[in-house]
Amino acid sequence: MNTKYIDLIEQTYFFPQDEFTLNGDYLQFHGIDLQELIVKYGSPLKFTYLPKISENIGRAKNWFANAIEKNGYQGKYHYCYCTKSSHFQHVLHEALKNNIHIETSSAFDINIVEQLKSVGKIKDDTFVICNGFKRAQYIENIGRLINNGHRNCIPIIDNYEEIDLLSDVIEDDFQVGIRIASEEEPKFEFYTSRLGIGYKNIVPFYENQIKNNEKVELKMLHFFINTGIRDNAYYWNELVKCLKVYVRLKKICPSLDSLNIGGGFPIKNSLAFEYDYQYMIDEIINQINITCAEANVPVPHIFTEFGSFTVGESGGAIYEILYQKQQNDREKWNMIDSSFITTLPDTWAINKRFIMLPINRWNDEYERVLLGGLTCDSDDYYNSEQNMNAIYLPKYKRDKPLYIGFFNTGAYQETIGGYGGLQHCLIPQPKHVLIDRDEEGNLVTSLFNPQQKAEDLLKILGYGTAGITNKKQQETDFVSKQ
Repeated sequence: MNTKYIDLIEQTYFFPQDEFTLNGDYLQFHGIDLQELIVKYGSPLKFTYLPKISENIGRAKNWFANAIEKNGYQGKYHYCYCTKSSHFQHVLHEALKNNIHIETSSAFDINIVEQLKSVGKIKDDTFVICNGFKRAQYIENIGRLINNGHRNCIPIIDNYEEIDLLSDVIEDDFQVGIRIASEEEPKFEFYTSRLGIGYKNIVPFYENQIKNNEKVELKMLHFFINTGIRDNAYYWNELVKCLKVYVRLKKICPSLDSLNIGGGFPIKNSLAFEYDYQYMIDEIINQINITCAEANVPVPHIFTEFGSFTVGESGGAIYEILYQKQQNDREKWNMIDSSFITTLPDTWAINKRFIMLPINRWNDEYERVLLGGLTCDSDDYYNSEQNMNAIYLPKYKRDKPLYIGFFNTGAYQETIGGYGGLQHCLIPQPKHVLIDRDEEGNLVTSLFNPQQKAEDLLKILGYGTAGITNKKQQETDFVSKQ
């Protein structure tokens, strides 16, 4: 009878897969020996595998290059990284190795851009696409960046006042884009996005505020929908409406030469994940080609803003199962040595599912369980995997430690979770490990940030270090076995 965990996985999915393989009884991720990582750094821990960032950027560029060649498309393609997905220096440094551009969301993003320019990571020809509702500091920072010579900074106009606000702080002429306020999917609680300007108002807005404004030139139309790039009627309908606006504008605005189709490529969230990226890109390019040909206008240069797709699949989190609680005749709770609310907040906030697999004991018998976090909050749990009705793990045994990994967690989790700040129930933030490869392809690991200590949290709370009297307490990782 096939009762081992490895049997369950092989019967349910195609396994092994490109990024997931086994070395004996232990799981490997992109060739990383995860058990060795645990032995070296302990648990809980988070890690970022930097080469995956460059790999995904390269994949997207190739897909667009193929589609442009296949369709005889005359415009260029520009890949932008959406910084809000992860602002960390190591992420930006890795992404910018690939001749890409940047999309920003708020004032402090511009400070990051300026720092990256100062060390040569961002060049003068790098596009900086400035999205979001622009408060005074954001306006001021955009003005400073453009006034200091970064002409490829393009503010995307979100409301009717931003043209005047930008004109007040920018000394010379400048380029802008306009964001379309797309209609939301029918299941949403509201009809139209709060961001941007409505379809029917864009042409009048251009004619009233930009057409005769000698200081402002319209370069880009920006299109994005919440659900991302999906092969469904809703996405294609919104894209067609966007293209109709583009050709109307292009006929009266010669300077308009770019279409930003935003982001929203899904990332792998299950071993059964399927998505035909090349087909979607081919069809998008084809639709733009057809629409522009019918309207007899030149095709636009294409910009995308990929955030989760860029960085999501580079991240992972590892926990140890501390204890099993049998709460009734059916439910077994495996308690992890951290908190889902603080370390993987999307699992709690939007019921997002990540790939979850054990790190060790793949040849042991399995059982159905629920996963619980350490906080005293009833919402601190993880109860299912994508495409499965339950969680199955190797059977809990007190004398045989079990470690589990959550994969493709690299987007948003640190910033939403409040990296380096207070955590729910004062559960400390795990240590964070960076994983790279040297010129020979060998794995290189380094500790980016240690696990939070009591003194870190007390200082934030205003206690300073007066509440710490035990030296050993400062030096011991919370529920961690080194």
